[in-house]
Amino acid sequence: MNPKKRVYVCFEYDKDRTLKHLLIGQSRHAESPFEVFDHSLKEAAPEKDWLERAEAHIKRADVVIVLLGATTHKATGVAKEIALARREKKKIVQLIGYKDIKYHRIPGAGRLYAWTWDNLQKILR
Repeated sequence: MNPKKRVYVCFEYDKDRTLKHLLIGQSRHAESPFEVFDHSLKEAAPEKDWLERAEAHIKRADVVIVLLGATTHKATGVAKEIALARREKKKIVQLIGYKDIKYHRIPGAGRLYAWTWDNLQKILR
């Protein structure tokens, strides 16, 4: 069996924490091909060293997943995390977080996927 991929998750902290919790739940399934680094960065009140900590976690990740909500494309913390991931040459993908809202793809943040179990398997194998 292949080792699980290590995933760093980018999301808009104040609005889309539920998405992160759902992804963590999926990662806990026995057949899941990935594990999530749950080191959320609180954009509303960021810690002084959050950017350095994010960089360290992104360096250890195999894949960076951006969970898209309605305004994720405007979140400055997400933009900084994506920039770090690009600098580290990490694979970045975007998952559509909600089926019933308008989302905006983030340029330069990887391929866009519908959030399905089959897509997670494909992305993370």
